[in-house]
Amino acid sequence: MEVEESSSLGPTTGFNKRRAEGTDKTNFTRKNLQLKVRKLNPINTISYVQILGTGMDTQDTSPAVLLFFDNQRFIFNAGEGLQRFCTEHRIKLSKIDHIFLSRVCSETAGGLPGLLLTLAGMGEEGMTLNIWGPSDLKYLIDAMRSFIPNAAMVHTKSFGPTFGTNESTVQFQSNNSIVLVDDEVVKISAIILQPSNNESQLLKPCQSPSQRADHSTEILDSPNGKKLPAAKPGDMSVVYVCELPEIKGKFDPGKAKALGLRPGPKYRELQLGNSVESDHQNVMVHPSDVLGPSIPGPIVLLVDCPTEFHLEALLSSKSLATYGDQVEGNLPKAGKGVACVIHLSPESVVSCSKYQTWMKAFGSAQHIMAGHEKKNVEIPILKASARIAARLNYLCPRFFPAPGFWSLPNHNCSKPGSLASMFDLILLQDSLSALSNVINAENLLKFTLRPYVNLGLDRSCIPTTASSSEIIDELQSEIPEVVEAAQHVSQLWQDCSQTKDDLIPVADHKMVIEEPWLCEDEITPACLENVRRDDLEIVLLGTGSSQPSKYRNVSSIYINLFSKGGLLLDCGEGTLGQLKRRYGVSGADDVVRSLSCIWISHIHADHHTGLARILALRRDLLKGVPHEPVLVVGPNKLKRYLNAYQRLEDLDMLFLNCKHTTKASLDDFENDLQETVNSQDLSNNNAEINASKVDSTLFAKGSRMESYWKRPDSPVDKGDVYPLLRKLKRAIHEAGLNALISFPVVHCPQSFGVVLKAEERTNSVGKVIPGWKIVYSGDTRPCPELIEASRGATVLIHEATFEEGMVEEAIAKNHSTTNEAIEMGEAANVYRIILTHFSQRYPKIPVFDKTHMHKTCVAFDMMSINIADLPVLPKVLPYLKLLFRNDMIVDESDDVVDVASSAS
Repeated sequence: MEVEESSSLGPTTGFNKRRAEGTDKTNFTRKNLQLKVRKLNPINTISYVQILGTGMDTQDTSPAVLLFFDNQRFIFNAGEGLQRFCTEHRIKLSKIDHIFLSRVCSETAGGLPGLLLTLAGMGEEGMTLNIWGPSDLKYLIDAMRSFIPNAAMVHTKSFGPTFGTNESTVQFQSNNSIVLVDDEVVKISAIILQPSNNESQLLKPCQSPSQRADHSTEILDSPNGKKLPAAKPGDMSVVYVCELPEIKGKFDPGKAKALGLRPGPKYRELQLGNSVESDHQNVMVHPSDVLGPSIPGPIVLLVDCPTEFHLEALLSSKSLATYGDQVEGNLPKAGKGVACVIHLSPESVVSCSKYQTWMKAFGSAQHIMAGHEKKNVEIPILKASARIAARLNYLCPRFFPAPGFWSLPNHNCSKPGSLASMFDLILLQDSLSALSNVINAENLLKFTLRPYVNLGLDRSCIPTTASSSEIIDELQSEIPEVVEAAQHVSQLWQDCSQTKDDLIPVADHKMVIEEPWLCEDEITPACLENVRRDDLEIVLLGTGSSQPSKYRNVSSIYINLFSKGGLLLDCGEGTLGQLKRRYGVSGADDVVRSLSCIWISHIHADHHTGLARILALRRDLLKGVPHEPVLVVGPNKLKRYLNAYQRLEDLDMLFLNCKHTTKASLDDFENDLQETVNSQDLSNNNAEINASKVDSTLFAKGSRMESYWKRPDSPVDKGDVYPLLRKLKRAIHEAGLNALISFPVVHCPQSFGVVLKAEERTNSVGKVIPGWKIVYSGDTRPCPELIEASRGATVLIHEATFEEGMVEEAIAKNHSTTNEAIEMGEAANVYRIILTHFSQRYPKIPVFDKTHMHKTCVAFDMMSINIADLPVLPKVLPYLKLLFRNDMIVDESDDVVDVASSAS
């Protein structure tokens, strides 16, 4: 692989030219991934369905369900966080054969892009799987093609009615089930639920007016004058029916001998279900004569009825009615019946009397309510991450606040479509308890299907609760010094508030931390003079790279401006879940509502695949409330993805290309605005604006990256761009910011970093205090553009994917090492450097050289840094090292692989 180095930046700051150009073969010539062929076991000695509680602790995604066989795996729904969940609980992603989506939206499919990239990077050849969903699945696949290699998505199969296209799908017949998989171990069928087009269905007795608004759809006039919900992509929902074959009864050789059969091939024929002629008697021997009673194959239903508009389709489905306990005339049904029904429907639908009446048709089945469970609030889904968060909170609560656990009543009110009060929830539980065999889902709950003798619930895998006090007791036993360390960390803030003469160096305490730079004198920036705690908080939501892991989620940073709103810098998978773990459900909803802007650095999946879920939630939270679409700033490739995705699900956003927010472009915009104001003839002036004034190139003229991208020939369309720039200017001004400026960096095509500058302020005596300056590098090699943008910054948040000894790997993938990141901050005279975006080969804490750490701190998920605490920030690092002193650098599981070439 060709590597070039820049002599002006030193021998270790080279970059991979081909990757920066976007011509590296790894990304563009990946071979077509093939499905694995598995030898199936028809008898299936072990089979079960299991709740993979994705999203159940934060309620931001639909739970996933695993259908397990000895040699085959099926997963239903792949919401955000599925990879983290499977990694923690050692559910091997490489064993999955099929994924089925009950709906195609961010709630059910947010984890799909990352999962496809992970599978594509496994082993030497990679692998892929079958993805099934209703016909609008093609809209999701079309959107993902902008950043996922085609080879990772070729095995997708859709079914159901199409929306004005001629693309082939599995044949759809109204009101009939569609057989998707039919082999010797299982038959999986799909039943489409489409929103009702009956006017009477628009008003439901089971919903209050506010709840009906949460699920309202666009209304169109029908030919007969009635108001109809408009059928559109994203409306379809699917009920999946999983049928296991019956197991034939045991062969009785004694009966066969009595009927005149000799041992041999005829025994085999009878076991296969074929009749044979007796060897010694003039009779035909039938299988029923020599086989014991057959064991019926159990049936599992997965029901996702997302709104009351889908309920009528569920109630009227003739295909589903055939699986009920009774047939016409209320006579008991013969043959096999439904063993288990897993309800993914939300509580707003489950609470309807009609839905509960429908449930009674499957009265003998075990009903598992997985769409509205609140119990798992007490049992975090990501226990490893929660454990680390509790230990960090004990050591340094100022930088690691306690997770935002929420009360049950608040939780109910926070999710669109949920019950409005605690009283409603009690009524719902009472009404469900009147039905037999109804339980609430729990994380990792199983329902055993085979062996038949164990048919029923299995709670053996359900995790136990672990209180924070138990975690801290374990920590104190493991590292006794941590008690004194926590006291010293608390003392740091007291020392910081004292005068220099009163300071007590940490080394003078009983516990000695040998870090020579801890008490170095330094000049505090003027912007921190009399700074208020409600000015700025930097919340590191995700600090890992490439793919989510047990301890670190992928990239996302929340810039909390408190009452003025906030911004998201990158939005990797699981960002919404991280917000809810940090602020609680209602607090995270407030954050999403008040977002001023979302800025995305580049198109790699670990930086933007959580965006659709955030935007969809904001859309739902603000439905019926006057508001403006949120502004998303990102590279042009991201626009292609969002435009394609919005055919599936409205995201209520406007897009602005990062290249229009560079300093050169913004300066031209301001100059044009000034010329317009000074002009006497505004209409003529607007018509004669020279389009060439806006720099439409990715990099400024003369920059060393200019030759790596072709300069576009067409000028910027000011009519499209300038209104968006005005909106951006207004949004950041309302947030208390003076500027948001993007700048190009060296990573992949259209990669950017960003500068945020705060407005100046005047203190009580009239002194003008400069605003703070935050710089985020995005993913990058060291480059002059980054140094120039970071000059004099208050905080530089810089990627540090690799340790110092892995410079060659950093160059090959256009990332930075820890030392390179620190050198960039030192060269730009930055006050504080926060290292983030660590390779997942460092499960808990990365390797770094302590020599240059006097300005630096290592980021962890959920770390919250208030601007008032910046002076203390580096002094906490040695205590963090103490906390993780017993941890080794090891891969977390067999499924954690380096897929940086695919996803990062």
